[in-house]
Amino acid sequence: MYMVRRTPAVLFASWLAALALLVAGCSHAPTDLSSPESELDLIAGEVPFDESDLKLDEADIGMLGPDQVEAAIAALDAQTENKPALVADAGSSVDNRQAVDDLFERIRRGFALEDVDHVSIDRELAWFVRHPAYLDRTFKRGERYLYHIVEEIEARGMPLELALLPVVESAFNPVAYSRARAAGLWQFIPSTGRRYGLKQNWYYDGRRDVIAATTAALDYLQFLHAEFDGDWLLAVAAYNCGELAVARAVQRNREAGKPTDFFSLKLPRETRAYVPKLLAMRRIVAEPAAHGLIFAPIANQPYFVKVDTGGQIDLHVAAELADLPKEELLALNPAFNHWVTDPDGPHHLLVPVDRHERFVAALAELPPSKRVRVVYHRVRQGDTLSAIASKYGVSVDAIRTANKIRGSLIHPGQDLLITAVPPSDGRDLRIARNEPAPRISATGDGHHRVRRGDTLWSIARAHGVSLDHLARVNGLNRDGTLSVGQVLKIPGTATLASTDPSAVTPTPMTYVVRAGDTLSRIASRFRVSLTDLLTWNNLDINNVIKPGQRLVMYVNRSGT
Repeated sequence: MYMVRRTPAVLFASWLAALALLVAGCSHAPTDLSSPESELDLIAGEVPFDESDLKLDEADIGMLGPDQVEAAIAALDAQTENKPALVADAGSSVDNRQAVDDLFERIRRGFALEDVDHVSIDRELAWFVRHPAYLDRTFKRGERYLYHIVEEIEARGMPLELALLPVVESAFNPVAYSRARAAGLWQFIPSTGRRYGLKQNWYYDGRRDVIAATTAALDYLQFLHAEFDGDWLLAVAAYNCGELAVARAVQRNREAGKPTDFFSLKLPRETRAYVPKLLAMRRIVAEPAAHGLIFAPIANQPYFVKVDTGGQIDLHVAAELADLPKEELLALNPAFNHWVTDPDGPHHLLVPVDRHERFVAALAELPPSKRVRVVYHRVRQGDTLSAIASKYGVSVDAIRTANKIRGSLIHPGQDLLITAVPPSDGRDLRIARNEPAPRISATGDGHHRVRRGDTLWSIARAHGVSLDHLARVNGLNRDGTLSVGQVLKIPGTATLASTDPSAVTPTPMTYVVRAGDTLSRIASRFRVSLTDLLTWNNLDINNVIKPGQRLVMYVNRSGT
């Protein structure tokens, strides 16, 4: 343990204070090193105390992400408010769950950073202690992610204090968003995210991916640890404001013959509070009772399982297959910007451990034609809402509501959510963003006959499977040449009914409705889509069927 001598407070001009506000929120941001009057030149040590400087809450962290994920996190937060507390004042009641092995205790055993006696840590600790409800909400969110983070940190031999860094970064909110455009649990700005391999496109933002972002954050922290000669506090500071800012501060002190520990450096205001917040959280988790708090245990076991989906899938469909509230699925898979996964991957989803087997079994039985329901239309020059609505067979009001459009103004390049239910004309909905759907030449037995112009990529996209998976099951290279007439096995498919009778030469049949039948049960029994069943019989979802009524279907006899 060491002490850092505090220097007298320095008064700053109002313009410098304004500058401080502008550069706050600089997680992983490269710092402008050109001006000696920048925030880097603030004097280390005590500054005039203002409790508002220490406030760490969602209002300060900010939240920005896909509407559906934001709504999911808000809904889950509201649900947990009525559940027993995970963190509370000593003497209050907390969740009386029994955990054979407590994850908090595992974290405590892995603490490796030295405690530091410094007023800045005391101040941050005081704020946390005065706000147990904030800690309760934060760790209830973190319960989904914390086991995975601890596992990854332990596997690398890193201090387990780092598992608490998302408390400071994002309050374990996967859609946390800073003024510097940092996103996700680990608060990556776009450039640093790309630097560490986090894919970011229209479909997907890897900065919000629980697994990918955790890997990237630990990679970055290990790099910084090596960069600063094994000093974890400097590494954590650099994680916040960038390695260049810390390196320059270290160099400046070294040239002046001053100490180069974190508390002696001239660093941005946010960073001077950032490291003390982590150390304050370390003290609280290490000894909750010493600070008037009580922590209920978190089970030291996996919360989720990673499942290979084999291709693009609609998140509505995935939630139904797992029999899981969509809010929970979105909280575990917050990286997807829309209600559909990226057709080019990653092709996996996280599901709670207790839904793993159910999801895998249901996914294996899912026909390729039912993997995606959502359709996105990219607006082109000359498009109007009425023309788009007519094209997809939906109302203009439905498009307005889905896309939060008040009037009728749309612009080229805009992506519109059209529907979350398959249209009745059998269009292939698996390719989002209004991309042309490849023609499918199916053999009716889980295979595809190659046509002129087919490529492995187009066939994989058409059948909703990954390119690598398709190539692997057929013993081909990704860039292999196909021959017209060649028959490929489609992974994860069985003999299915088709929305296009000419594709698999299905047999028309008439079914007589029995007592207790419903349209959905009939569709499931004969492995046809409910939409097709309605279309073939000129019905809609609200129609009531009666015993003795005859329904027409097109089915492949070998699949029934």
